[in-house]
Amino acid sequence: MKKFFSFLGNEVVLGTMIALLSVFTAVASYQGAMADSEQNKFEILGMQNLNDGNAEYLTSNQEITQDYNYYDTWYINQETNPDIAEYYLAEFSDELVAAIERSGSENPFDEAYYNAKYELPSELFDESDTNFGIGSQWDERGDQLQLVMLIMALGLALSAWASLLGAESNMRLTFSLFGILAFLTALFIYLFQVPTVVG
Repeated sequence: MKKFFSFLGNEVVLGTMIALLSVFTAVASYQGAMADSEQNKFEILGMQNLNDGNAEYLTSNQEITQDYNYYDTWYINQETNPDIAEYYLAEFSDELVAAIERSGSENPFDEAYYNAKYELPSELFDESDTNFGIGSQWDERGDQLQLVMLIMALGLALSAWASLLGAESNMRLTFSLFGILAFLTALFIYLFQVPTVVG
C-alpha cells in the first residue's frame, strides 16, 4: 500500500497531473467565459423582445380603441349619413373587417378579433420568455464550469506544492493524493453535472 502511495509522489505522475490540471482549468475557464457571453446575449435578446412586445401591445391597444371609435361612428351614421359611414368604414383595421365578415356587424369584437390584434405582441413575449430561458440555462452551465475551474485550480495548487516537497515527505504524498482526488472530482462534475444548453 505504501508503495502505491509512494508512486503517487513520483515526478512523472506529478508532472502529468500538473499538465492535466492546467489544461482542464484553462478549458473550464474558457468555456465558463463563453457561457457568460451566451447568457448575456440571450438576456439582451430577451429584453429586446420584451420591450418590442410592450411597444406592440400599446400599439394594439391604440388600434383597438380606434376601431371602437370608428365602428361606433360608422354604426351610428350608416343609415342617416352614408357618406360619413363610408369614410369610417374605410378606416377599419383588417382585423375588424375580418371580424365583421365572420360574425356580422352586431358584435364584431369577439375573441378572435382580440387574438388577431395581440398576435404580434404575444409572439414577441413568447420569444422573450424563450430567450430568457436559454439565458438561464447558460447561466447554470457557467456556474457549474466555475465550480469545475475552482476544483481544478485547487488540485493544481496541491500538485504544484507536492512537486516542491522532498521525495520522502509524507506531505508530498498527501498533497499529490488530494490533487488527484480534486482532478477526478472536477472531471466527474464536468462530464456528468455541467448541463448542456437546449435551444
